[in-house]
Amino acid sequence: MPGQLFEFDPPERFVAGTVGQPGERTFFLQASGAGRLVSVALEKVQVAALAEKLDELLDEVRRRQGSDSSVPAAATIDLEDVAPLATPVEEEFRVGTLALAWDDEAGQVIVEAQSADPQATGEPEVAVAGAEFTGDLLRVRISPEAARAFSKRAQRVVAAGRPPCPLCGNPLDAEGHVCPRQNGHHGPR
Repeated sequence: MPGQLFEFDPPERFVAGTVGQPGERTFFLQASGAGRLVSVALEKVQVAALAEKLDELLDEVRRRQGSDSSVPAAATIDLEDVAPLATPVEEEFRVGTLALAWDDEAGQVIVEAQSADPQATGEPEVAVAGAEFTGDLLRVRISPEAARAFSKRAQRVVAAGRPPCPLCGNPLDAEGHVCPRQNGHHGPR
Protein backbone atom coordinates (compact mmCIF):
# COMPACT_ATOMS: atom_id res chain seq x y z
CA MET A 1 0.00 0.00 0.00
CA PRO A 2 1.52 3.36 -1.00
CA GLY A 3 2.33 5.83 1.74
CA GLN A 4 1.15 9.36 2.14
CA LEU A 5 2.82 12.35 0.46
CA PHE A 6 2.87 15.62 2.44
CA GLU A 7 4.03 18.35 0.05
CA PHE A 8 4.56 22.06 0.71
CA ASP A 9 5.60 24.30 -2.20
CA PRO A 10 6.44 26.55 -0.40
CA PRO A 11 5.36 26.19 3.22
CA GLU A 12 4.29 29.18 5.27
CA ARG A 13 6.62 27.82 7.98
CA PHE A 14 9.25 25.06 8.04
CA VAL A 15 11.21 24.57 11.26
CA ALA A 16 12.99 22.08 13.47
CA GLY A 17 11.95 21.99 17.11
CA THR A 18 11.60 19.84 20.19
CA VAL A 19 9.08 18.69 22.72
CA GLY A 20 10.25 17.77 26.23
CA GLN A 21 13.08 18.63 28.59
CA PRO A 22 16.79 18.37 27.70
CA GLY A 23 17.83 14.75 27.89
CA GLU A 24 14.28 13.63 27.12
CA ARG A 25 13.52 15.73 24.05
CA THR A 26 11.81 14.49 20.91
CA PHE A 27 12.93 16.29 17.77
CA PHE A 28 10.53 17.25 14.99
CA LEU A 29 10.48 18.81 11.57
CA GLN A 30 7.29 20.80 11.18
CA ALA A 31 5.81 22.25 7.99
CA SER A 32 2.65 24.29 7.74
CA GLY A 33 0.67 26.06 5.08
CA ALA A 34 -2.77 26.27 3.51
CA GLY A 35 -4.39 25.24 6.78
CA ARG A 36 -2.27 22.07 7.12
CA LEU A 37 0.23 21.21 9.85
CA VAL A 38 2.60 18.24 9.48
CA SER A 39 5.07 17.15 12.18
CA VAL A 40 7.53 14.30 11.65
CA ALA A 41 9.81 12.93 14.38
CA LEU A 42 13.52 12.36 13.88
CA GLU A 43 16.76 12.00 15.80
CA LYS A 44 18.89 14.86 17.08
CA VAL A 45 21.78 13.79 14.85
CA GLN A 46 19.48 13.93 11.82
CA VAL A 47 18.54 17.54 12.64
CA ALA A 48 22.20 18.47 13.08
CA ALA A 49 23.18 16.75 9.83
CA LEU A 50 20.33 18.38 7.91
CA ALA A 51 21.37 21.86 9.10
CA GLU A 52 25.01 21.19 8.22
CA LYS A 53 24.24 19.75 4.79
CA LEU A 54 21.81 22.58 3.96
CA ASP A 55 24.56 25.12 4.60
CA GLU A 56 27.05 23.06 2.57
CA LEU A 57 24.59 22.78 -0.33
CA LEU A 58 23.90 26.53 -0.34
CA ASP A 59 27.60 27.36 -0.05
CA GLU A 60 28.29 25.14 -3.07
CA VAL A 61 25.49 26.78 -5.09
CA ARG A 62 26.93 30.22 -4.20
CA ARG A 63 30.39 29.11 -5.25
CA ARG A 64 29.16 27.75 -8.59
CA GLN A 65 26.97 30.77 -9.37
CA GLY A 66 29.71 33.23 -8.50
CA SER A 67 29.00 36.91 -8.03
CA ASP A 68 25.55 36.59 -9.66
CA SER A 69 24.33 34.23 -6.95
CA SER A 70 21.00 34.97 -5.31
CA VAL A 71 21.87 32.59 -2.46
CA PRO A 72 22.67 34.55 0.71
CA ALA A 73 25.81 33.88 2.70
CA ALA A 74 25.13 32.18 6.04
CA ALA A 75 26.44 35.18 7.99
CA THR A 76 24.00 37.60 6.34
CA ILE A 77 20.82 35.91 7.55
CA ASP A 78 19.24 37.83 10.41
CA LEU A 79 15.86 36.15 10.15
CA GLU A 80 15.29 33.39 12.64
CA ASP A 81 12.02 31.85 13.69
CA VAL A 82 12.25 31.52 17.47
CA ALA A 83 8.59 30.64 18.10
CA PRO A 84 7.80 27.21 19.55
CA LEU A 85 6.42 24.42 17.40
CA ALA A 86 2.78 24.91 16.45
CA THR A 87 0.38 22.77 18.45
CA PRO A 88 -0.90 20.18 18.51
CA VAL A 89 2.34 18.35 17.71
CA GLU A 90 1.09 15.04 16.34
CA GLU A 91 3.72 12.76 14.80
CA GLU A 92 2.76 11.73 11.26
CA PHE A 93 5.73 9.35 11.01
CA ARG A 94 9.33 8.80 12.15
CA VAL A 95 11.97 9.85 9.63
CA GLY A 96 14.33 7.20 8.35
CA THR A 97 15.98 9.01 5.45
CA LEU A 98 16.58 12.67 4.64
CA ALA A 99 17.40 13.98 1.17
CA LEU A 100 18.38 17.40 -0.17
CA ALA A 101 18.41 18.79 -3.68
CA TRP A 102 18.83 22.13 -5.41
CA ASP A 103 16.30 23.04 -8.13
CA ASP A 104 18.37 25.36 -10.32
CA GLU A 105 15.43 26.34 -12.49
CA ALA A 106 13.25 27.43 -9.55
CA GLY A 107 16.16 28.58 -7.37
CA GLN A 108 14.83 26.51 -4.46
CA VAL A 109 16.03 23.89 -2.03
CA ILE A 110 14.06 20.64 -1.85
CA VAL A 111 14.05 18.82 1.48
CA GLU A 112 12.59 15.32 1.65
CA ALA A 113 12.02 13.29 4.79
CA GLN A 114 11.05 9.66 4.19
CA SER A 115 9.51 7.45 6.81
CA ALA A 116 11.57 4.74 8.42
CA ASP A 117 10.88 1.26 7.10
CA PRO A 118 9.05 -0.62 9.88
CA GLN A 119 10.38 -3.87 8.38
CA ALA A 120 14.00 -2.69 8.56
CA THR A 121 16.35 -5.14 10.22
CA GLY A 122 19.25 -2.76 10.65
CA GLU A 123 20.96 -4.34 7.65
CA PRO A 124 21.84 -2.02 4.76
CA GLU A 125 19.22 -2.16 2.04
CA VAL A 126 19.95 -2.14 -1.66
CA ALA A 127 17.33 -0.19 -3.54
CA VAL A 128 16.10 -1.85 -6.71
CA ALA A 129 16.14 0.47 -9.70
CA GLY A 130 12.60 1.54 -10.46
CA ALA A 131 11.27 0.24 -7.14
CA GLU A 132 8.55 2.45 -5.72
CA PHE A 133 8.94 3.91 -2.27
CA THR A 134 5.89 2.81 -0.30
CA GLY A 135 6.39 4.77 2.93
CA ASP A 136 5.33 8.27 3.90
CA LEU A 137 7.16 11.31 2.52
CA LEU A 138 7.36 14.96 3.54
CA ARG A 139 8.60 17.14 0.66
CA VAL A 140 9.24 20.83 1.20
CA ARG A 141 10.44 23.37 -1.38
CA ILE A 142 11.95 26.49 0.20
CA SER A 143 13.88 29.57 -0.85
CA PRO A 144 17.60 29.84 -0.11
CA GLU A 145 16.81 32.48 2.54
CA ALA A 146 14.31 30.17 4.23
CA ALA A 147 16.85 27.32 4.08
CA ARG A 148 19.51 29.48 5.79
CA ALA A 149 17.00 30.52 8.47
CA PHE A 150 15.96 26.86 8.96
CA SER A 151 19.61 25.86 9.38
CA LYS A 152 20.31 28.62 11.90
CA ARG A 153 17.32 27.63 14.02
CA ALA A 154 18.11 23.90 13.76
CA GLN A 155 21.66 24.48 14.99
CA ARG A 156 20.32 26.49 17.95
CA VAL A 157 17.76 23.77 18.79
CA VAL A 158 20.42 21.05 18.75
CA ALA A 159 22.79 23.12 20.91
CA ALA A 160 20.07 23.83 23.50
CA GLY A 161 20.39 20.38 25.06
CA ARG A 162 22.27 19.32 28.15
CA PRO A 163 25.73 20.90 28.54
CA PRO A 164 28.73 18.64 27.91
CA CYS A 165 30.97 17.33 30.67
CA PRO A 166 34.24 19.32 30.61
CA LEU A 167 36.18 16.08 31.14
CA CYS A 168 34.64 13.56 28.74
CA GLY A 169 32.21 15.56 26.58
CA ASN A 170 29.21 13.35 27.41
CA PRO A 171 25.99 15.19 28.31
CA LEU A 172 25.62 16.21 31.94
CA ASP A 173 22.46 15.31 33.82
CA ALA A 174 21.21 17.40 36.74
CA GLU A 175 22.34 14.54 39.02
CA GLY A 176 25.75 14.30 37.31
CA HIS A 177 26.88 11.25 35.34
CA VAL A 178 29.28 8.35 35.49
CA CYS A 179 32.30 9.87 33.81
CA PRO A 180 34.67 7.53 31.98
CA ARG A 181 37.52 10.00 32.64
CA GLN A 182 36.87 9.62 36.39
CA ASN A 183 37.17 5.79 36.26
CA GLY A 184 33.44 5.30 36.70
CA HIS A 185 32.97 7.84 39.47
CA HIS A 186 30.45 10.62 39.20
CA GLY A 187 31.79 13.51 37.18
CA PRO A 188 30.99 17.20 37.45
CA ARG A 189 27.42 18.36 38.04
